[in-house]
Order: sequence, then structure tokens, then C-alpha cells
Amino acid sequence: MTKRILGLDIGGANLKAAHTNGVARSVAFPLWKHPERLAAELTDLCATMPACDRIAVTMTGELCDCFETKRAGVTAIVRNVRDMAGSTPIRVWCSYSRFLDTDQAIVDPLPVAAANWLAEAHLVARTWPDGKVLLIDTGSTTTDMIYLNRSEPEPRGLTDSERLSSGELVYTGVRRTPICAVLGMEVAAEFFATMHDAYIVSGLLPEAPDDCDTADARPATRGQAHARLARMCCADTESFSIADARRLAERALQRQWSTVAASIERVMQRRSAVDRVVIAGSGEVLGRNVAARTPTLAGVRVTSLAATLGPALSAAACAYAVAMLAAEEADER
Repeated sequence: MTKRILGLDIGGANLKAAHTNGVARSVAFPLWKHPERLAAELTDLCATMPACDRIAVTMTGELCDCFETKRAGVTAIVRNVRDMAGSTPIRVWCSYSRFLDTDQAIVDPLPVAAANWLAEAHLVARTWPDGKVLLIDTGSTTTDMIYLNRSEPEPRGLTDSERLSSGELVYTGVRRTPICAVLGMEVAAEFFATMHDAYIVSGLLPEAPDDCDTADARPATRGQAHARLARMCCADTESFSIADARRLAERALQRQWSTVAASIERVMQRRSAVDRVVIAGSGEVLGRNVAARTPTLAGVRVTSLAATLGPALSAAACAYAVAMLAAEEADER
């Protein structure tokens, strides 16, 4: 039986890998800037992971504007994985809730596009199979909300477009979302600061002095986040105090949380109450705060996937999900 399986979740801004033995890693990679480097970046990432007998793949990177269409994006990503993998067998997850081989994925690419959330939904549904669960997964850019009914996901939409319309996908996250996308025209319409700065200044996320993947390429520290937030109000740290920065951060956080909470209310319409909320992803802090502020979820138990699986696996939950689902598929063969 094939048990050593490596899952890959290939996004537009991050590459995530998770092995069935529980090792996981996430690295930043701006695919939209360097699509020609994807195979090399995947090779480097996989070299840091345990050996595997099979690779399971899911993706969202096909939406990057370096590709003319999603069809072209899926095809390019699958071919890059194939170039990287050599003779290692590859399984590609799709929105039919099953795996395809690479030839099938290239012939029928659209169901492969942005199906990673569905893999995670199946994994979480099987972990808590006896009740009704709302999964809230927040990453650097997006938040997914999926209703799970006794071991089965019950989404209203399958494509990103359908899920945006249904409220099951909100394009907001804890890291890359620009402040101006949350606060609109009350601040400068510039990429001066992101929600990561708001979370750092508010103390909800720790400083990361070695992290310069920020709006101005300066460190993710409280002082630099203060400066970035000041620019959102066409000011600087001489005229915009740290207290001003905290107030701006609080406005952004409350607006973001309210937006996600409203989407949860839409997702829960005409559905039975859930017994549990599972929060996941690198942005669990958003899910926890939103769950506490959503009337429909009042009093519902909140379970952290990071506490259950560990922070690294929670951050790479979709990669881990396709690895585990591919292991199940291998056992059935």
C-alpha cells in the first residue's frame, strides 16, 4: 500500500507541502511574477520534505494574471509538477471530489481549478463525522466557509465565482489583503499597508523581524507596521501616533470581521444549526474572532485545527488533505 504521499497546494502567492507522516511546510512564492520558476521552486520545496511514493496536487494559482485563462493556468501548473516529479506518480484533485491523473487534468482542467478547499472540507468532515460543522479556513488572502453535514461537505457553489456569490468565499485574509480593500475610500487607495499590519499593531499576531514580505519590503515589526498604517492616512509617524495606528487597525479589523460574519449568516441560511465550528489556516485568528461575533454561531464550540494537528499542518491544511485523501484512494485500489 502506498502510504508515503506528499500533498502540494500550489497558490498564487504561496506553495504548501504536507506529507502523510505529518511534516508540513509553507513558503512564499509570487507565481504571478515568475511562472517560469515554478518547477524549480517546487523542486526546492520537495527537497526539504520526506521521501514519497506518490504526489497529490491541488491548486489555486491558475487564477494568476500571468495565465490568460484558468484552463491555461491549470495546464501550466500540472505540466510543471510533472516536470518536477519525474517518475513519481501524480494524482490531481478536482471538484468532482476525486483524483485525476495528469493527462485527465490537462484534458479537463476547469474542475481542477481552485478545488483545494473541497479536499480540506472532506478531511475535516471525516475527522468530525457525527454532527454538523462549519469550517472557517483563513489564509493570507481568502476566507472559506463550508457547511459540513455528518461527514459530507454541502457547498452551494463549486467554482470560485459561484462561491463568491453564495458567500462561501470571501476574498479577505490576514496577510496580503490591502487595508484600502477593507476600508475603501476613507483611506488612500494605495498598496501602503495590509491587514497583517493591522493584526501586528493590535497585538493579535506577533512581530516577525525576519519577514520582509510586506507592502514596503520592510520588516513585519510593530514600528514598521505603524509607519505603513500612517501612510494609509497620507501621514507619517511624526504626525500619526501609535495610538492613531491602533485606532485605524481596529476599524479595519472590525470591518473585516463584520464582512466575514455577514457571509457566514448567508451560508447558514436555511440550514440546521451547527454543533461545532472548526477554524483553520494560517489566519485562525480571524476565524476565532468572527465566530465570537456571529449571532448564528453563539454558544457553538470552536475547535482549532492548529490545536488538533499542529500549526504547520493547519497552515497547509489543503496540502495535507490531498495527501491523506490520496492515501485513502491508494488503499482502495
